[in-house]
Amino acid sequence: MEHWRLLFVLFALCVSVFAQIPQGAGDEATHNALRAMRDAVVAAVNKGDMEALIPHLHKNIVFTAMSGEVCRGHDALRTYFNRMMKDPGHIVASLSINPTVDSLTDLYGDTGVAYGSSVDRYKLTDGQEFDVNARWSVTMVKENGEWQIASFQSAANVFDNPLLNKAKSALYWVAAGAGLAGVVLGALIGRRSRKSAA
Repeated sequence: MEHWRLLFVLFALCVSVFAQIPQGAGDEATHNALRAMRDAVVAAVNKGDMEALIPHLHKNIVFTAMSGEVCRGHDALRTYFNRMMKDPGHIVASLSINPTVDSLTDLYGDTGVAYGSSVDRYKLTDGQEFDVNARWSVTMVKENGEWQIASFQSAANVFDNPLLNKAKSALYWVAAGAGLAGVVLGALIGRRSRKSAA
């Protein structure tokens, strides 16, 4: 009977101690650390500074680009970004991202999952500029007291995006040109046929 009383007293003591801890106090510090990392990552990407980005990426990061290309690890990611933005024949002159989250990061111990949207501004080397409304998701892990991005992927709507719209517009112009050429050619053939008949 005495040990039941002792267990009850211990239980009441635990409830009393935990009731005094502000709910989410530890989570708030974590979310602030994740916000600081996000701000550093966005600044690095918008400056085109890969080396400033690398410290925030896990050594085994898996990055899935909108093109569907997958890079694993720092070296593969450097190669991809240099090919797209630096090397001779690169396609992208500059990129500006503006991510927003749908909700607070879901935390699972030393792992976090976040997702949201971003309006990304692309400037291509051929002078084209356009915005892409993207959706993204990221997985982060905490190692040695630091949060790092372990995986990241983004996607655009395959049915409605600036590149598809440009392709559709070009197709309409080609179709209109072909139609006009057909009308002119038909008129010329008809005229020639009438002259021959006369």
